Amino acid sequence: MRLKHHRGKLMSDQIPVDAPVVAIVDCGLGNLHSVKQACRFVHLNGIITSDKKTVLDADAVILPGVGAFGHAMDKLNTLDLVGVLRDVAVSKKPLIGICLGLQLFMSKSYEFGSHQGLNIFEGSVVPFDDPEENGRKLKIPHVGWNRIYPYGDDLSSAHMFKGISDGEYMYFVHSYVVRPENSEVKATRTKYGNIEFCSSIHKENIWGFQFHPERSGAEGLKIYQNFADHLYSTANGECPCQ
Repeated sequence: MRLKHHRGKLMSDQIPVDAPVVAIVDCGLGNLHSVKQACRFVHLNGIITSDKKTVLDADAVILPGVGAFGHAMDKLNTLDLVGVLRDVAVSKKPLIGICLGLQLFMSKSYEFGSHQGLNIFEGSVVPFDDPEENGRKLKIPHVGWNRIYPYGDDLSSAHMFKGISDGEYMYFVHSYVVRPENSEVKATRTKYGNIEFCSSIHKENIWGFQFHPERSGAEGLKIYQNFADHLYSTANGECPCQ
C-alpha cells in the first residue's frame, strides 16, 4: 500500500482514504472502541473485527482484552483465530497485545487453572505474589497509574516509546503478570509495592503492553503516534498528524 496525496483526500472522520488499516481483534473482551478511537486520533483506520481474512489483510493487528485468560482463549479458538494470530506474529506484520492481549501471547497461564496460550512468547502468566508496601498488603487487582522504566537503555531508544520519559505514568488494570522465559524480550518494568513485574515486551514486529496506552492520556497516545509513524513510513508516506 502506498499513500498518495493523503492531505487532500480525507474521509469524513479525518482518516486519510489510504490510511494504514489496523485490525482490532474482537473476541468479546475489552474496550475495543477506546482502541479504535486512539487509532483514529493518529489517523489510522482501525477496524473492529473477528473475521480471519480482515485480520490477515490488515497492515497491522491489535489484540486488546480485559478478563479471564481461559475464556479469551476459548473465544479465539471458537473464532478460529489462534492460527491466524500466530501467522501474523511470524509474518513480520506489526502485532500489538494490550493487557490481556499481552498475556495471551504467552505459552501458558495459571489463572483459574492451567490454560495454553498463543505461545508467541515462551513464558507464563502468574498472579501477583502478595504485594505489600510498608508492611501493608496492597489490593489486587492492581488498578491505577504507575510508572514504567526500561530494562536496558532509556525508553525513547525503542521506537514505540519515542518521546516518553523513563518513569512515565501509564494506566494499569490487572491481577496477573507475565513472566517471559527470554529476558531479552522484556521492554519495561514496573513496581507495585515490593513486586517488580514486566510491564511490556518487544521482539521484532511484536509489542505487548500490560498497561492501556489508550487510557493513559497524552503519554499513552504517544505510543499510538509512534505506531502510526511506523506504519505510514513503511507505506512510504508521512503521517498527516505531524
